[in-house]
Amino acid sequence: MTPDFDLILAGGGLANGLIALRMAELRPDVRVAIVEAGAQVGGDHTWSSFGLDINEEQRRWTQPLFAHRWDCYSVRFPRHARTLNVGYGSSNSEKLAAAVAKALPPERIITGVPVVALTPTSVTLADQRVLTCGAVIDGRGQKKTASLDLRWQKFLGQEVELAEPHGLAGPIIMDATVPQADGYRFVYTLPFGPRHVLIEDTYFSDGRDLAPELLRRHIADYAASQGWTITAVTREEAGILPLAIGGDIEKFLDEGVPGVARVGLAAGLFHPVTGYSFPDAVRMADLIAALPSFDAATIHRAARDHAIRVWNSRGMYRILNRMLFLAAQDEERRTILERFYEHPDDLVGRLYAADNRWNDWPKVFSGRPPIPPLRALGTLVKYELGIR
Repeated sequence: MTPDFDLILAGGGLANGLIALRMAELRPDVRVAIVEAGAQVGGDHTWSSFGLDINEEQRRWTQPLFAHRWDCYSVRFPRHARTLNVGYGSSNSEKLAAAVAKALPPERIITGVPVVALTPTSVTLADQRVLTCGAVIDGRGQKKTASLDLRWQKFLGQEVELAEPHGLAGPIIMDATVPQADGYRFVYTLPFGPRHVLIEDTYFSDGRDLAPELLRRHIADYAASQGWTITAVTREEAGILPLAIGGDIEKFLDEGVPGVARVGLAAGLFHPVTGYSFPDAVRMADLIAALPSFDAATIHRAARDHAIRVWNSRGMYRILNRMLFLAAQDEERRTILERFYEHPDDLVGRLYAADNRWNDWPKVFSGRPPIPPLRALGTLVKYELGIR
């Protein structure tokens, strides 16, 4: 019996949406379908990335997804503020949904029906339909796990209209001059138009709990502190992103359905320190589309090997997070980030792109330490010994 499709993407989030786009461009002969529990592909999210995060070819094929690009971004801390001449871009769910709708025939975009079961070559939907294929890719996001040691970047953001122009030349990706609470707190701001701006109250925190009403008040207070009068809130988004301290990536991947490839957050593919997932999703899409064949075993092996390789290459980032979340006390978390932004633009850019050189880390940890060295060393040793 001929399968319904060649490849089924379970979950219509960022990672699978990008795979659908790249496959449509490079392998239009492969019958790709995408299944999403929500009303549309992509949900309701904003994804951002730095200018050095992806290469020129990746910028070309992802260009339709970007709603906004800027030539620079700024940071603000109590002791210094600076503008970095590094590009920054923002994409969103609406753009992703539109691009997928253009790339795939309507009958291959199935929305509003959750996937309830997977095998390497089939998906079962909540309405009891069983769709068959040559291979399944699971991109339904990260589930609860004991295999990874995680902390969290959590936020609530509002897109607002202002009475007067905000005057921003580019994003403020960290304004940490705000009062600290619940870990490391900062406000993230993207100017989408002269009077249209996204304001997010953001935390690097030990816990996942959110207090929406409090964060909404914080956003209103921040706008007032900038001299902005909000005339309308046009959209609201909340999120909780993983930040990695440690864990066993192979054990984590084994928690999935045997033989089914995992991508995106389901594969542990996110920047350990920032939580950004867009660049990793782009690279995975390139990898999948370049495979010599699209049977379940080939895709599973390639996706798994890639996820393990990426995780293993980012050990120093997880050490930095241990310093941030385990060794730092009170406002020392903010001090760690403040010191980081004293480095040159190119070094900051490489670390955000997770593309550092061998001699970058000594520079990152050089200078007057924000945490007493003995406490920092003791924390790292205890972690390695399994003492929590």
